[in-house]
Amino acid sequence: MSIRPFRDIKRKKTKSIHIGSVIVGGNNPISVQSMTNTLTTDSKATLIQINEIANEGAELVRVSVPDENSSYALKEIVKHSSIPIIADIHYHYKRAIESAEAGAKCLRINPGNIGDKKKIKEVILAAKNNNTAIRIGVNAGSLEKDILEKYKEPCPEALVESALRNIQIIEDEDFFNFKISVKSSDVFLSIGAYRQLSKVTDYPLHIGITESGSFIPGSIKSSIGLGTLLLEGIGDTIRVSLSDDPVKEVKIGNEILKSLNLRNRGVKIISCPSCARQGFQVINTVKILEEKLSHIKTPITLSIIGCVVNGPGEASLTDIGITGGGRESNMLYLKGIQTEKISNDQIVSKVVALVEKKAEELEKNN
Repeated sequence: MSIRPFRDIKRKKTKSIHIGSVIVGGNNPISVQSMTNTLTTDSKATLIQINEIANEGAELVRVSVPDENSSYALKEIVKHSSIPIIADIHYHYKRAIESAEAGAKCLRINPGNIGDKKKIKEVILAAKNNNTAIRIGVNAGSLEKDILEKYKEPCPEALVESALRNIQIIEDEDFFNFKISVKSSDVFLSIGAYRQLSKVTDYPLHIGITESGSFIPGSIKSSIGLGTLLLEGIGDTIRVSLSDDPVKEVKIGNEILKSLNLRNRGVKIISCPSCARQGFQVINTVKILEEKLSHIKTPITLSIIGCVVNGPGEASLTDIGITGGGRESNMLYLKGIQTEKISNDQIVSKVVALVEKKAEELEKNN
């Protein structure tokens, strides 16, 4: 047992699958992914966006393949991508086959809308021959007609029934290298479906709140939905779906995992909202530090607190801390120990130098 059991999250043990170099499921780290919104046929623009997504910390990226020209472009994209590509396929089984042959490491499909068994067999054979994983992607907005008629509307039971039906289709072809998602834009529906699915299958789960909206509402909905599931130990890979820059999806996804201590990447800043007691401009300082420390990938904790009410206490729990004082006499803490007093105009440069030094030391030790 850990020294702080109230922070422990007991993850459900799922099967492990390989998506290129990334292992999803089991005890492996929860991976963050996003999706490009460029035209896939514009391979140059798509690769630029993939590089931006990867630099923000995504380990997987999904690319839509709606037509034959996109399949052709995918070959070039896969060749130059720094992270594994998941091909997003709907209805056209030939696009799935072409994507597997082009080097996509995973196919996002719904076997139920691919077509008859012959077509499904061809897709699975292509996946086997090219060492390509599959994601069964069930969505509340595109449930099978008979399931929708049975339940009258999308509900957790409907999404799970669709998922189990599609699992059976793939297992019948002796294929087991797959993960599953049961997404909805409704937080309650998504949570309910994933809870039920987690009880009846050991395959890894890709979790997300689909079509969650623009940056602020989408980030909040995703944080509530994903956070709830992750706290319960459900989820092996995540995506935050926003009507915004995909890079922001990755940033929010990493922050969700960081807040739950499920992944620790980069600097975790603890900062106060500021008030009349602040000894320096907290809000501006934090904004500047976030930008100047965005290149740091090593896990480091930093507290930026404007006054002595909570400053010393927070500093005792972080690697580096600043507590505001009167007359520009702010206290610098290292591992909770008072080190020196610094003026307001020294804060940013001092903190950046200390964080970079700490990161370098940790990287050498690892």
